[in-house]
Amino acid sequence: MPNTFNLCGEGKNATFKKDIIKYFVTNGNSTIQELAKDISLSIPTVTKAVSELLELGYIEEYGKQETNEGRRPILYGLNPDSGFFVGVEIKVGFINLGLMNFRGDLVELDDNVPCHTENTMESVDELCRLVKQFIDKSEIDKSRIQEVMFCISGRVNSSSGYSHTIYNFSEQPLTRLLSDRLGYQVDIENDTRAFAYGEYIKGVVRGERDVLFINASWGLGLGIIIDGELYRGKSGFAGEFGHTHMFDNDILCHCGKKGCLETEASGSALQRIVRNRIEEGESSFLTNHTGDIYSLESILDAINDEDPLCIDVVEHVGLRLGESVANLINLFNPELVVIGGVLSRAGEFLLQAVSASVRKYSLSIVNRDTRLCLSKLNERGGIIGTCLLARKIVLD
Repeated sequence: MPNTFNLCGEGKNATFKKDIIKYFVTNGNSTIQELAKDISLSIPTVTKAVSELLELGYIEEYGKQETNEGRRPILYGLNPDSGFFVGVEIKVGFINLGLMNFRGDLVELDDNVPCHTENTMESVDELCRLVKQFIDKSEIDKSRIQEVMFCISGRVNSSSGYSHTIYNFSEQPLTRLLSDRLGYQVDIENDTRAFAYGEYIKGVVRGERDVLFINASWGLGLGIIIDGELYRGKSGFAGEFGHTHMFDNDILCHCGKKGCLETEASGSALQRIVRNRIEEGESSFLTNHTGDIYSLESILDAINDEDPLCIDVVEHVGLRLGESVANLINLFNPELVVIGGVLSRAGEFLLQAVSASVRKYSLSIVNRDTRLCLSKLNERGGIIGTCLLARKIVLD
């Protein structure tokens, strides 16, 4: 069985204690009187639950509240080291690992750890070995690790625990396979949804409750947040934005179909178009570079160095992407659309092109209440969101 630390026990009292911890996570320190009022519980109930949480080490006293009247009440708040959450972001050929405390601070981070991300048991064993090494080298109390969350691209059913894109060779859920090997509670989620949740909690969201997150990377994904909650769809596959049919072209998408949106509006499209235009004789700063001049990293560096050809191509990609974002705005009427993923490194060159198409193709009465912006978390968004989702599962 997984070696999980029992957060608050079971029953109604456990629910009260989780509500108190959620309050501290969201609002910071508070007095018992403020807590009782804000979470609609009696002062004796809150006092009892706070005492038990103090004894368990989940909360601490933080001095007394300043006041001009009578006795100063004691301030209570979350003990950030009372619980930890491990996030594992699975990429092609490497993984990112993060360790987050209860307050939401990343206390450990390992980027770009080489890993053979293949659809084999040997790859799963290697993955688990790397996660164990990451946990073992940390100096935290390992019994305080509440959850390990993996985010994976493609079709992921977080409810059933199955991934349908990679690590899908076993009849048992991937979550059980990983949990048995690691000795902790394990959950999985789609990478774009994890990124969207990270942006929602710690990124550019400023109180909006209806948010769309566009993950413009090698492919194209969509994270949907409705009334503050991630929308997953019936089977957990909502958000396959890149595979909507948009073009009558003969470009084969990696899904096996032709005409998908991401064949013209993604990192793979950006790379293909830049390569074709240079090979047809157009000039670019890239031809003076060493190494892989057609890598996304090289192309994005050239864009930020104001290479005319690469800027022209990313603006073309942005206009195509913006046409579909306009459709999403007409469908969802969101408060906020966030453009993230690797292509967001193109900054205003991409954003302005997307914005131009949104203004052209969406209904003015719908888009006027929608804010469009770039991701704040950038390349950290996936791992931050993965850790935050692990915390959310424990508290929910």
